Amino acid sequence: MDLKFTTLVFSYLFVVTSADEGVSLEEEKYGVKYATQCEVCKLVTKEVGERLQKTDSSDVIETGYNLDEKKKRTKYNKSELRLVEVLESVCEGMQDYRVHKERVDSTRWAKMMSQTFRTLHGLVDRGVKVELGIPFELWDEPSAEVTQLKTQCEQFLEDQEEKITAWYFSNPPDGSDLQVALCPTVVKNTTCLSEPYGEMVPSQDTEASASSKTEL
Repeated sequence: MDLKFTTLVFSYLFVVTSADEGVSLEEEKYGVKYATQCEVCKLVTKEVGERLQKTDSSDVIETGYNLDEKKKRTKYNKSELRLVEVLESVCEGMQDYRVHKERVDSTRWAKMMSQTFRTLHGLVDRGVKVELGIPFELWDEPSAEVTQLKTQCEQFLEDQEEKITAWYFSNPPDGSDLQVALCPTVVKNTTCLSEPYGEMVPSQDTEASASSKTEL
């Protein structure tokens, strides 16, 4: 395939956004299925919650810009600084996800290598020549879906910043209920919220190994 044509195809795929209804030509023809609105909300709120838990602190910070003004002491856990730091880092975390195409629901998004690529890597490790049409060193690079997920995350935070901020200052600082508070109000189809996170679903290798141990 002509390199220029390939580049144009992938550039086009990267800018297409997902929708909760219908299947796009890109999804049907190239197997690229971007995150739905529900999946974006689910993953972004999960990431926000995890980062709030990681930044949990009993520290007290001082705020104030005028040297002549008495600085205000604020608990870091309920400070605007903490929220800004968390939100600025959330979308970078989307790059850690991988798409598990062998799954059909929201569990396809998980921060671990997919079953397909584990199998392919296993073949390569055994000396089998595997041709995917892309260099081996690019196998583990973020896919078009993951790259688009980062863009969707940035747009979601921009659109929902006021609601997230209001929630942050009126709720416990651990981030545990953001998904419950936010997603049902901004997503039409919330089916994905009742599904487990992708990391919680055992791979076929894990299930096979557990089954073998049980039989033994």
